[in-house]
Amino acid sequence: MNLKKILVPGLVAGLAMLIVGMIVGMALNALLPSVAMEYENTNLFRPWSDPIMNIYYACPFILGIVLAWIWDKIKSVIPGAGFLARGTHLGLGYFALTISGILISYASHPISLAVIITWYISVLAQALVAGIVLAKMNP
Repeated sequence: MNLKKILVPGLVAGLAMLIVGMIVGMALNALLPSVAMEYENTNLFRPWSDPIMNIYYACPFILGIVLAWIWDKIKSVIPGAGFLARGTHLGLGYFALTISGILISYASHPISLAVIITWYISVLAQALVAGIVLAKMNP
């Protein structure tokens, strides 16, 4: 694996996604207290004290590396003059891939539409920041 093109940008993108996801999540939970209360329902979600919840922190880094690898393969065909435009294309492309998974979660689990909307907002913000980071670090 090429450290300069994939691993380092992927880890940086992962860190950016984790930070943005936490900030957006806290903001949305503050704006929508019913969503925060829903997350506390242990019949729907694991409590943060469960060790398995540590996977939550690893996922953005794994995704960041995968997106960095994809970006390295497709960057030559992504339109745009600057890293912001090109990174936004990558971020929106990744976000589009998540739409069906989030809809399946809504269809198959007893969670509110408000939770689903917050997931869409959070994933969109994380996808955009990851795309921009990757386009900047690996032009």
